Amino acid sequence: MDNSKNAEVAAPRPVLDLKDAVALVVGIVIGAGIFKLPALVAGNTGDAQTMMFAWILGALISFMGALCYAELASAHPNAGGEYHFLERAYGLEIARLFAWARMTVIATGSIAIFAFVFADYATQIFRLGEHSSSIYAALLILLLTAINIVGLSAGKATQNFLTVIEASGLVLVTVVGFAFSAPEAAPVAAQASSQGAFGLAMVFVLLTYGGWNDAAYLSAEIKDGQRNIVRSMMYGLGIVAVLYVLVSFAYLNGLGMAGLSKSPAPAADLMQRAFGETGVWVMSVIVAIAAITSANATILTGARTNYALGRDWRLFRFLGHWHGGKSVPVNAMLVQALISLALVALGTWERKGFNTMVDYTAPVFWLFFFLTGMSVFIFRHWEADSTRPFKVPLYPFTPLIFCGVCIYMLYSSLAYTGPGALFGVGVLAAGAVLVLFKRQRSH
Repeated sequence: MDNSKNAEVAAPRPVLDLKDAVALVVGIVIGAGIFKLPALVAGNTGDAQTMMFAWILGALISFMGALCYAELASAHPNAGGEYHFLERAYGLEIARLFAWARMTVIATGSIAIFAFVFADYATQIFRLGEHSSSIYAALLILLLTAINIVGLSAGKATQNFLTVIEASGLVLVTVVGFAFSAPEAAPVAAQASSQGAFGLAMVFVLLTYGGWNDAAYLSAEIKDGQRNIVRSMMYGLGIVAVLYVLVSFAYLNGLGMAGLSKSPAPAADLMQRAFGETGVWVMSVIVAIAAITSANATILTGARTNYALGRDWRLFRFLGHWHGGKSVPVNAMLVQALISLALVALGTWERKGFNTMVDYTAPVFWLFFFLTGMSVFIFRHWEADSTRPFKVPLYPFTPLIFCGVCIYMLYSSLAYTGPGALFGVGVLAAGAVLVLFKRQRSH
């Protein structure tokens, strides 16, 4: 039997069309954040014009980042995504540290975040006892992992179906918000100094827009990848930006600035004004679906970095097995599920599931976002004569602005978050020790 042929089969293949890739981008980005965080944005901006500007600015910053990633992914398509970019730009040690961070903090922490959001709303519908949220969160991780292990076709079909329902929920919120106008109210005083309050608002806005970068992990599995990876990011983010701006304006119209800034659940409050308790129940289902959609998309893409780590690091070689028939890195996905379940246990122990996971992931996420953005400059310098399928417009200003935002977000994620952030940094530090130990042994 020809081993080279087997190796070729048991590797990522282009099986996703543009529609599937766009659905993944939309599904990853639209999570529970748009149903929870607009109230915090309103409270830290103070007036309608500034609030809407924040959402539009968040879209522009996200587009800048997506343009940087589109250049990297189209020029260097690989199932490892950012892992592959970082390896080429900075060396294997930094790439391994990123893979460790994604396996233990970034992707798994995000999965736990979405699982807790789903669990909190599912508990409102049917409670499973004292630890209902933790039980629901664990069950969701197990179920979605099982679906994705069945194969990529099952995972992408689930993703497309959930994304349609999720986007329909946002359209419903928009229609209700425009149909039921709130009475005029005085502007809301920002919670801190003008500059600091707006900066904090942008932390929440960019958190809500987060996730589009995961499309890079599918660059080797998208048909006509050199063109469609760019299109999937641009089309997906375009859909998200339009929905977010419309939904934010609908909240503003339906609840008023004062009502929005004081609402812990603006979507549910808006639906309650229109349809009473039935509206609250319907919105709980929609938010649960949004969380499921984002969790499924992160599970689908997150295991790809673990797979890349397994190919390049002997210590984790068991993660580098790709199931050719299923088009899934099965071992990597199973390890991802186990770590996500451990983080659910951590959130349960801290009794602040969602908040603990946000704190845990943010600093590590923005550190590697910055390093990836900087790799655009490195590749432009090293590969000056290479032909690129796609180039970042307005280079070098676009990547410079994006990297500057990443530095600010890294600072903010340490300054504004709780002890969970230090725990995430500690896990990253443990990975750094492991990488350095491996390097010393190699020499």
